[in-house]
Amino acid sequence: MASRVSLLFFVFALVLIAAVSAAEEAQSKEFVLTLDHTNFTDAVTKHDFIVVEFYAPWCGHCKNLAPEYEKAAAALSSHDPPIALAKVDANEEANKELATQYEIQGFPTLKILRNGGKSIQEYKGPREADGIVEYLKKQSGPASDEIKSAEDASTLIDETKIFIVGVFPKFSGQEFENYMALAEKLRSDYEFGHTTSAKFLPRGESSVTGPLVRLFKPFDELFVDSKDFDLEVLEKFVEESSIPTVTVFNNDPTYHPYVIKYFNSPETKAMLFVNFTNEVAESFKSTYREVAEQYKGQGLIFLIGDVDSSQGAFQFFGLKEEQAPLLLVQTNDGQKYLKPTLGVDDIAPWLKDYKEGKVSPYRKSEPIPETNNEPVKVVVADTLQELVFNSGKNVLLEFYAPWCGHCKKLAPILDEVALSFENDPSVLIAKLDATANDLPSDTFDVQGYPTVFFRSASGNLVQYEGDRTKEDIIEFIEKNKDKPADAQQQQQEELSKEEPAKDEL
Repeated sequence: MASRVSLLFFVFALVLIAAVSAAEEAQSKEFVLTLDHTNFTDAVTKHDFIVVEFYAPWCGHCKNLAPEYEKAAAALSSHDPPIALAKVDANEEANKELATQYEIQGFPTLKILRNGGKSIQEYKGPREADGIVEYLKKQSGPASDEIKSAEDASTLIDETKIFIVGVFPKFSGQEFENYMALAEKLRSDYEFGHTTSAKFLPRGESSVTGPLVRLFKPFDELFVDSKDFDLEVLEKFVEESSIPTVTVFNNDPTYHPYVIKYFNSPETKAMLFVNFTNEVAESFKSTYREVAEQYKGQGLIFLIGDVDSSQGAFQFFGLKEEQAPLLLVQTNDGQKYLKPTLGVDDIAPWLKDYKEGKVSPYRKSEPIPETNNEPVKVVVADTLQELVFNSGKNVLLEFYAPWCGHCKKLAPILDEVALSFENDPSVLIAKLDATANDLPSDTFDVQGYPTVFFRSASGNLVQYEGDRTKEDIIEFIEKNKDKPADAQQQQQEELSKEEPAKDEL
């Protein structure tokens, strides 16, 4: 009997050890695939659906995402079919070509790759494990859900979100194919459904047989219909209908998705900033909405922001709180037009003047320095023409951000460069805070900090991409600068081209 009990304990111990080992193995297993330039293409090609995180080891947001991403990968590994999650160190030199190919601008960036990488979409879901799982389950399924009953419709159509439904007499034909192509293209931004009967839907004419597209939204008229199934027209219909007549910018998170869509739109933007607690706020809101209705469909979209909630926007645009109520218009090429301290009755006339070209552009600029005696001269937007374009000098201009670590390292080096040229009046070393001044984007393409340009006295403009050492920068300037005589000759040639020819007597 004792030997039998001992045998049972031995078997139980083996089972327990096996279970613990299996649990430890599951905990130690990494479900997120690690990819790089050597295996990326093979991994993507063999998956119909894979999510790739492009990260940098030093990125705090990437570190926060990592455990959530791993948990989600573990959960999705048992999904039917399994959903693969992968990661690429985009900071690694050998992988930077991949980062360029996939247009990675910041970290972490997640991309959804379908059909072996033939289709690429931005991941726009949550950043915690449960949210990632639910979002990707939805994204890996059909782009549009069939609605067979009113119960289906009520389950799918959330009154607080945008939902798009195609109504078709049958699920075939060019209109249906175009609709499904639209759903596939925009599935990361919107939810789609399709049905053979509009009577299942919560709002709108229920007797229509289609084909038509009905967009439900939690603002304005609550739904809109379209019967044009040209793919470009359909996409424009969805994008335009998904922005409120007046987008509200405050602390309410319900409005945040629409604020993001507003700022991502290529349309010209009109922004009214007013204190929502002020007694005249309701008059501003009412009048502004009336004006917005008048300009609907004319390439101008409208936002009203609470001053207390818009400090980030004020800083970005170089505005001051005491200028409110203020109206700002920004075109898609970056031009800005400003009307500060306006009254309710100023809104319509000022926008009319803007549309008729009677308003001058506004430029964000730091104040012109009262003294500018340091080796590296300070340039602001209001002195850019004088000190850079019209100075007749060879100018090395650094575009920097005050918080940028690389800029701080470069600063003493530029001081030394400037001191090396202090006896050469033809050379100017300068710097401009690109976060506090508007730049002519058609001249200076500043994508990161520091960015350094060199403009010769005769007007040749080139970006400096050499090593950030005193010796290399000096060598570059010496090689590219114009001698005063060369610059003078160039200017005379340009002037002679501008002067009309005179007849000889």
